[in-house]
Amino acid sequence: MSNPGRFVLCALLLLALTPAAHALRCGSRLVTAGDYDFQVRDRCGDPFWIEDHYQVITSNTDLPVQTLQQNVYSAWFYNFGSNRLLVRILFRNGHFLREETLGYGVDDIGDSCGPTKLLRGMSSGELVAYCGEPLSRNSQPGTTLRRLAPGTFSETDNYLEDWVYDLGSNFLYVLHLRNGHVESVDHVPR
Repeated sequence: MSNPGRFVLCALLLLALTPAAHALRCGSRLVTAGDYDFQVRDRCGDPFWIEDHYQVITSNTDLPVQTLQQNVYSAWFYNFGSNRLLVRILFRNGHFLREETLGYGVDDIGDSCGPTKLLRGMSSGELVAYCGEPLSRNSQPGTTLRRLAPGTFSETDNYLEDWVYDLGSNFLYVLHLRNGHVESVDHVPR
């Protein structure tokens, strides 16, 4: 075999052995795009936080019979310790869609909280990892309706929540979350 032929063969072998672009390693086991949520739970264990969002696509709105398709998006958050990053896994209708790395993990859930940890833009999973579950949660569900094409609409939940944390000072922290991310932080007197 010629040198260029060997090079091509080696390149193809390396490509075949390379994990998928959207893959997560849990110990010695690999989770890849398209895997079922029960497979991920079996390979990675239970997530410390789960957040669900919904989307409904309505088609043929100008006809007597309309078609509704509901998509369920679940975000699972994993903490692999303080030496690794937190991981957010997104599922659509029970299938692994993609993973995203976040800030550094913690040794124990809720043991790293303080005013400097309450940052705009952080995810609900990061907030729970650093500060634990809130003292109080109040939600104001809503929806956003988008026209995708003539006769086709997408309805997506637009979920607003207020989370309250007591960090031991003269006031409480109220975090305003929109669709699972901190939008603003207020502090109110006790």
